Amino acid sequence: MNSKERKPVYYSEYLQLQKILDAQLPESEKDGIRADDEMMFIIIHQSYELWFKQILHELGIVREVFKQNSINNSGPDIYNSLHRLKRVCRILEVLVMQMGILETMTPLDFLDFRDLLRPASGFQSIQFKIIEATLGLQYDQRHGKAYYLSQLTPEDVDRVKKAESEQSLLVLLNNWLERMPFMYKEDYWKNTDGTFWNHYRKAYEASLRDGEQQNLSLFDMLFINDSEYPAERQFSAKASRNALFIMLYRDYPLLQLPYELLSTLLEIDEQLSLWRHRHIHTVQRTIGKRVGTGGSTGAAYLKGAADSHYVFKELAELNSFLLPRNQLPTLPENLVKDLGYGW
Repeated sequence: MNSKERKPVYYSEYLQLQKILDAQLPESEKDGIRADDEMMFIIIHQSYELWFKQILHELGIVREVFKQNSINNSGPDIYNSLHRLKRVCRILEVLVMQMGILETMTPLDFLDFRDLLRPASGFQSIQFKIIEATLGLQYDQRHGKAYYLSQLTPEDVDRVKKAESEQSLLVLLNNWLERMPFMYKEDYWKNTDGTFWNHYRKAYEASLRDGEQQNLSLFDMLFINDSEYPAERQFSAKASRNALFIMLYRDYPLLQLPYELLSTLLEIDEQLSLWRHRHIHTVQRTIGKRVGTGGSTGAAYLKGAADSHYVFKELAELNSFLLPRNQLPTLPENLVKDLGYGW
């Protein structure tokens, strides 16, 4: 069908506006109670869910890219993935700012309708749980695991478990990092004395100040002694080494997009943390030490989740092992050449 044969598109029909504008059904109106702020409360949470849907859309596209067995790391796929992850960051910024609108509701305004909401709770947001699982938050890492699925319908429990069973972005990122050849291709290192990491260790040890010496044992565990690499880490030894290599030599053309991608994943963690902490403060100022409508401990539960739900914390930890550019080991000439054009 060509454009002339298509039915004209009308704004409200295209956006399904009537469905959206008819979707606010305050509980207070059903009981004949005046609660002027419930309309705003519903719209805020509906808009959150719409943005969650968009985040899942973007993450789905990125995940499909990284499911490929081979990716051109200076090509369109990496750029497109980076573009979409940056969009997720901007959406999360909007979610944080939206808390300011919610905070115009005073504690008394909320009490006008709060008890009518029980046991409904933001804790029951399936999309947010799926976002966390899609990024790579594992069930065993979740704060309050016993409570985690107890408030959901059987259908929603199945949806969350399905999301957790699929390859997360973190797992796919690990696989991608493992494939980077620069640290393991013999042609690059055959004319050098010793391994890159032994040279780097000497420079890193010399850079440590008093109070930082414990970092050296962790460095050895992650980068020198394969047999001591912690089994509980989500990133493999090979992936961690390649990620640090990207961070160290990010100025080379071929590593610029991979570095930006790693940096953007850390920003997603940061924005999620900001959203969680803003949520904590909003809850504290609105209900104090009362329990949540879903039965959680309220602000205390949110704080526990905020402190433990960092998905890419192992990437952030690698910043402990950086050196200034002028102290970095010089790379072999053939490797420098390849980093300038492609792999």
